[in-house]
Amino acid sequence: MRGRAYFTYIVASRSHTLYIGVTSDLQKRVFEHKWKEHDGFTERYNCDRLVWFETHQEIRDAIAREKQLKGWRREKKIALIEKTKPAWVDLSRDWYDVEPADLKRASDRMNS
Repeated sequence: MRGRAYFTYIVASRSHTLYIGVTSDLQKRVFEHKWKEHDGFTERYNCDRLVWFETHQEIRDAIAREKQLKGWRREKKIALIEKTKPAWVDLSRDWYDVEPADLKRASDRMNS
């Protein structure tokens, strides 16, 4: 029987504002960030791009990693992201059929 997975993750805005979190359902949680389903930091600062994540078998390990990352200086967090994805590519870009940004672009084109 497969155990449950937990994720420590970082989402960012286009201007590289960072949010660090923990979840047991990464795809669902990123979707919630993208569609701004919860009021708060990520909605206010438009943190909707998954730029880094790591998997853990135990929730306590995921939470400990989250706390560790939140204690790091910004430069160290950026180095962690850029070590694997220097271009800050949204790792979840292909997870969904439609993204909020796609709808906005289509709307902008129709209104031009």
